Amino acid sequence: MAGTPGPEIREKFQAALALSRVELHKNPEKEPYKSKYGARALLEEVRALLGPAPEDDDERAADDGPGDQPLGAAEPRDAEGPGGQRALRLAVIEFHLGVNHIDTEELSAGEEHLARCLSLLRPFRLSLGCVSLYIQAQNNLGILWSEREEIETARSYLESSEALYNQYMKEIGSPPLDPTEHFLPEEEKLTEQERSKRFEKVYTHTLYFLAQVYQHMEMFEKAAHYCHSTLKRQLEHNAYHPMEWAINAATLSQFYINKLCFMEARHCLSAANVIFGQTGKIPATEDNPEAEGDMPELYHQRKGEIARCWIKYCLTLMQNAQLAMQDNIGELDLDKQSELRALRKKELDEEESIRKRAVQFGTGELCDAISAVEEKVRYLRPLDFEEARELFLLGQHYVFEAKEFFQIDGYVTDHIEVVQDHSALFKVLAFFETDMERRCKMHKRRIAMLEPLTVGLNPQYYLLVNRQVQFEIAHTYYDMMDLKVAIADKLRDPDSHIVKKINSLNKSALKYYQLFLDSLRDPNKVFPEHIGEDVLRPAMLAKFRVARLYGRIITADPKKELENLATSLEHYKFIVDYCETHPEAAQEIEVELELSKEMVSLLPTKMERFRTKMALT
Repeated sequence: MAGTPGPEIREKFQAALALSRVELHKNPEKEPYKSKYGARALLEEVRALLGPAPEDDDERAADDGPGDQPLGAAEPRDAEGPGGQRALRLAVIEFHLGVNHIDTEELSAGEEHLARCLSLLRPFRLSLGCVSLYIQAQNNLGILWSEREEIETARSYLESSEALYNQYMKEIGSPPLDPTEHFLPEEEKLTEQERSKRFEKVYTHTLYFLAQVYQHMEMFEKAAHYCHSTLKRQLEHNAYHPMEWAINAATLSQFYINKLCFMEARHCLSAANVIFGQTGKIPATEDNPEAEGDMPELYHQRKGEIARCWIKYCLTLMQNAQLAMQDNIGELDLDKQSELRALRKKELDEEESIRKRAVQFGTGELCDAISAVEEKVRYLRPLDFEEARELFLLGQHYVFEAKEFFQIDGYVTDHIEVVQDHSALFKVLAFFETDMERRCKMHKRRIAMLEPLTVGLNPQYYLLVNRQVQFEIAHTYYDMMDLKVAIADKLRDPDSHIVKKINSLNKSALKYYQLFLDSLRDPNKVFPEHIGEDVLRPAMLAKFRVARLYGRIITADPKKELENLATSLEHYKFIVDYCETHPEAAQEIEVELELSKEMVSLLPTKMERFRTKMALT
């Protein structure tokens, strides 16, 4: 048994592998696991032909997990002699039986086989013939425990795999045998290059699964690092599916966007575009089995998802600039803008050092292609309208691309989110615009895209979406009214047309704020005594703005004006009273609460003076 196994064993083993690779949908509908069960039967026959495990290995079978023996205790022992070779081949069979049982959803049996595989290999796990199989078995146990939501156990197995790989590469370094080679004759053994490729692919899987585990544990920095390393290695070893790689890179960009690391985010998105462009253009392999023609819907979905990641990039970069340059009432602060302009040179000087610290994807032509995409997109905060418009147009391009797939018919929520992002792009662009009439036109574009969303949506099924859109429309009309008032204030004698326009915008804002507030009522149309935490701030803001809107209606009718002031006072009073009985609400709207208290104090006196004036006239 120290040499090559007999032809019967080799043939049965190869036949089992072939059956294991049969896709489930190719089995009879009523027997989806037929090929898996056939492979299992052959594997069990091979195990019987190999004979029992050596006795000392049986005694080691009861191990508790990956950390029961320190890695430093492992020595690069080879599985020499008949007993060692038999143990090694039995471990290969136990591994495949473990994977087989997991594939047929028999997880406990799968765990037992994988544990036996590890037990058989433990004395030799750092050897040329065992290390790859040992890591693969631990990877599969890591996945199994992750699916059971036993994340700490999964993490232990995967970190043990990572440590074993690093120790092997440090102490030995030569490409280890692939597990299948233990059932091949000498003349069919793999080349050193192929062995290296397969071993590196196993380790890449370790990093990929670790990234998911760290993400699940909310260790986001670590998860991003491992995800980035996985993607980089997949490119280096040419072992990736373009569509899957691209969506993972685009998803990783969102981590960097949230960290305000826009250079890194841009790099991920640019790489995603370049690699996604390879879909259907490179030969099919085991790592890249699908082409665009095989899955047109998924192709267009992924294209839309990458576009949405680009939208978030443009929007967040613009919003970050707005936050840095706005004053306490949300307008452009020219002093802050000047300070940021002065910092621009320092940011440009630091660009190269930031780039060197960042992990880069690809080499040679691929690197050049990614750089070509990057160079067309800014990563520094826009400081004026022209720079902001450049980002806006890029974001809008991807809005149109995302909407090609995420249409209202079939993807209601996704479509609405894309439209809301489009609206947000216009909103932040308006911040950079100094001409108030042009700002109004931008807000008008937002209204034109948002109002149709409220038509035809089931208000109960899409309650949260409806509320979001109603509140945003109301706020947009509110901003437009403020702009028109500011324009009117600059005129010596505003004409009736602008007064009518202000009142029209006021009325529209009131309509949508009221629709939002009415959505909070119970089936009996009663407003809640306790407003839920998720809508508390929007509800309080809506009440405050309704109060302010009623106080700003322009009318020549004194009686109507008094009614409006009374309605305004009623809403201000609601805010003050609610915050007195619900202290948590006061923390949500500190500024608005202070203003409301002031108005509750001032309005009754103003109304009394108004009544006196009316009585005298």
